[in-house]
Order: sequence, then structure tokens, then C-alpha cells
Amino acid sequence: MSESEEIINRIGTNIDPALLEKLHLVPILASLKNDQLVCLEDAEEIRLTDGEFVVQQGEIQHYFWILLEGDLRISQMMLDGNEMALHVLNAGSAFGEISLLANIPNSVQMRSLGNTHLLRLEEDGFWKLMTVCPEVRKAILGNMAMRLQKVQSVAVHQEKMASLGTLAAGLMHELNNPGAAARRAAAQLRENLLRLHALSSKFSQIELSRGQKECMRDLQEQALAMKEPLRMNSLEQSDAEEKLTEWMETANVENAWKLAPTLVSAGIDITELECARNEFPGEIFSDALSWLEALVSSMQLVGTIEESIGRVGDLVHAVKSYAYEGKGQRQTLNVNDSIHATLVILGHKFREKEIVLEKDFAQDLPLLNTEVSGLNQIWTNLLDNAIDAVSPKGRIKIRTWLESINGSGGNSRPYICISVTDNGSGIPITCQKEIFDPFYTTKQMGVGTGLGLGIVHRIVEQFGGRILFSSQPGNTEFVVRLPSGNA
Repeated sequence: MSESEEIINRIGTNIDPALLEKLHLVPILASLKNDQLVCLEDAEEIRLTDGEFVVQQGEIQHYFWILLEGDLRISQMMLDGNEMALHVLNAGSAFGEISLLANIPNSVQMRSLGNTHLLRLEEDGFWKLMTVCPEVRKAILGNMAMRLQKVQSVAVHQEKMASLGTLAAGLMHELNNPGAAARRAAAQLRENLLRLHALSSKFSQIELSRGQKECMRDLQEQALAMKEPLRMNSLEQSDAEEKLTEWMETANVENAWKLAPTLVSAGIDITELECARNEFPGEIFSDALSWLEALVSSMQLVGTIEESIGRVGDLVHAVKSYAYEGKGQRQTLNVNDSIHATLVILGHKFREKEIVLEKDFAQDLPLLNTEVSGLNQIWTNLLDNAIDAVSPKGRIKIRTWLESINGSGGNSRPYICISVTDNGSGIPITCQKEIFDPFYTTKQMGVGTGLGLGIVHRIVEQFGGRILFSSQPGNTEFVVRLPSGNA
């Protein structure tokens, strides 16, 4: 509260008629008769001017409030220091019961908009109100349940938005690499086509012999038959390029050092080029090799563009699979495909930390027939936590298998099992009992919301499954078990 707050008076047993009229406009008090309002005798009337704080974010609440006149602005301070407006509370509202009943700090702050008139009950007065006024108690608890539901809904929405932001950033990162590669390849391909056009025009002005035509045709067929560049180790490639460069330089070939890497990658060596050296004298030999290199390079660039577009297509497919999984009507899901889609989207995080990813996917997993949504959120949260937990060049293993588990009635039922294991620092023993509680997090302030594992636990239960974990330094494993068949 501000130093400029004005406490008018304590209500007492004789309530002013004007105040009585205002109290009957408050929904939680509307059903009470005048003599029943004595339960508010310990309340204090407060008047505030514009901009004064009623509730400070992060502080422990010690009062229950009823807003009689005016409005209050509810806002929240974000991690970046900015204030985000959430809602305006109007006259007749009651608040503060959640913090008093749950003994938790205020998650928001409230300030007066203009002049306001409030009633304030200290903790003892609040508990007296809850004890002697059952109608008020019922209304307060109803308000609290509705407010908690809204808070949880907003919190889950914020968690989803945070996850969406992470995935969107990852997707942009993933799309940038093949996009940039395709753009570079297209630019180089344009240069090659212009070079091929210039050389073809030059050759058209020369009368080529039968031997020259056959030599160029053979080299062209060899170049076009190569589906992808040869895979050579660095030393072999360097030696082959150096040898071909020296040979071409002795024949006065222009830019020999520039032509050699492309020709070597296509498997063209000195033996294949002897025919061209014999058939094309002087400057024409250099033009012939330049034409051949442009053709080989163009084919390789087309392959690069195809591969880049293929990667973009894979990403789009993964995102569509991730986004629409479990929505709408009952559908059949492949657990391995669901995990793979998540791994594609989170791929940049693995590469940034140089994490070794081990995958052991069972090939005989049955499909999951379900109406439940959110399967991919399970993998996203478990993998994201594992990535945060391991050190650079750490190790994460994901495994799937089918297992028969006996139920309470002794009947055996098949379960699809998924484990995510990391060699990070582990979860402290003191934290392990609370790890699935909403809003509980072991991460630094601003890094985690504490909702991830709580959401995972809820989704797994909706599938009729279970999630277990074990953790010690260097080995943390989460195991998800989902009943096979209909869910």
C-alpha cells in the first residue's frame, strides 16, 4: 500500500446506510441481510488515488479485498522488465482469497485507476468471515475455483506459446540452411549456364572433327552418369586434385586449380582427359575442359537444389505431423514417426551443443488408435529438458519397445514404451518428489516455467499410461508407457 492511502474507519457493528447500499451490490454479499453483514465488522474502508498499488507482484498477500467503487488495473512484470496489462477489475469484485488460502506470493500487481473505494480484511478477519458467513464462504470458494481455472488456462496457454516460439525459432533455423544452400546453388547454376552458352557459341564457329565430337560425347556421358560426387577422404581428394591441376597446367589450361576439384569429384582423371588433349589443340583444349567442368558443376548444383528442397519438404512434413497430431477425430498414430518429427524440429539444438543422439526404435510397434491429443508435446518436453541438462558434446538416447505388463487383475496387456536417457547432472533427490507438480522447476529464473513435466504427466494419464523416472548424476531416464490399442 502507498503512504497516501486513507483508512476511513473500521466498519464495526453499525454500518453506515450508504455503505450498506454499496455492499449489497457486491455479488458475494448480495444474498446477505443487513444483520448478517456484521461478519464484516473487522473490515477497514480504504480510499486510494490514481496509480496507487493495492497488490505488489511477488509479495505475500495479507489481506482480502472488496472493491466498492472505481476500477483496478491488473498487470504483470515480465522477465524483460516490461509491464504487460492483463485485465481491469470493476466495482463489486472481491480478490486476494487465492493467496491467503494457498499461501503463495501474488502473481500479478494491481493499481487503482482513478479514485477507488475498497474494503480490506486482515487474515484473521478473513478467516472469521469464512467461518461465520457460510453463504459468503461458498461464494468466495466458487470465485476462487473459477479464478484458479482461468489462471491455469492462461499458464498453459503461455507454456504453449513459449513452446511454439521455441519451435518456430528452431524451424526458421532449420529452414535457413537448405534455403541458403539452394540460393547459392541457383546463383552458381546461373553463372554456369551463361558460361556454357558462351562456350557453345564459340564451338559453333569451329568445324569439329568426328574424333572431337566422340571425345566430348564420351566425357559428357560420363559426367551425366554420375549421380552424386565421389566420396573420398581428404588426403585422397587433395592428392588427386593436385595431380590433375599439375597435368592441366602443363597443357596451358586456364584456371586449372579451379577446374580440378569439380572434375575429380566426378571421377574424371588424366586417363579420361587424354583423348581431349589429343583431339583439341592449344586454346580449344582449355575451352573444352571449361565446358566439361561447367556441365559437371551444373549437374552437382541441381543435386544440391534437389537435396535442399527435399530437406525443406521433410521439415514441412514434420511440422504438419507435429501440429495436427491428435486433433479432431479419432486417428491412428505411429509413435516412432511422432518422435522423429520432434527430433527434426529440435535438430538445431542437438547440433548447437554437439550432442550425440542415439536412436533405438523398435520396428514392430503397433499403431496407437486414439482421440487424445498432445503426444508430440511429451517428446518435446522430455527431449528439451534432456538437451538443457547435458553439457556440450553430451549424450542423449531415445528408445522404443513393446512390453507386456500385468494389470491389477492379473491380466497382461501390451504397452508401447519410450525412454529418454541423458548423461547430464541429474535431478537432485530433494526435488524428485515435486518434479511433476505444476509450476515447479529446477531451471534458472526465466529459463523454465515449471509447466513442462506437469503437462507431460497430464497427457500421459489421458492416454491411460504412466510416466516413471530415475535420476542420478550422469544418468537420468524418463520412461513413458502407453497402452497399445484404443485410447
